[in-house]
Amino acid sequence: MKPNRKESANQQKRAEDALFRAVASLRTVAECRNFLKDLCTPAELQALADRWQVVELLLQDMPYRQIHDKTGVSVTTIGRVARFLSDGFGGYHTAIERSQRKHPPRKSSASH
Repeated sequence: MKPNRKESANQQKRAEDALFRAVASLRTVAECRNFLKDLCTPAELQALADRWQVVELLLQDMPYRQIHDKTGVSVTTIGRVARFLSDGFGGYHTAIERSQRKHPPRKSSASH
């Protein structure tokens, strides 16, 4: 949180919850892409994509130095991602599990 923010913890939680509801409302990769491109600077979006790539490489048991060499992500950030992957809130694992599920193809409205 920014040090000069005048929001209470409750106000900050409400603001976060509104953001999280907006993210949860998105249904497709294209919708997520458009939302994040509107919300984030190119550098912020790159940082998020880098961290997600680090998660995938850590799950392959790739050493930190090799991940750094492959991605350019700092070893410090790799360590932070690894720490949250093992001791965080479970968000990485939920996203991994759900994004790797095989979904049955959706029926088009033309087939009705």
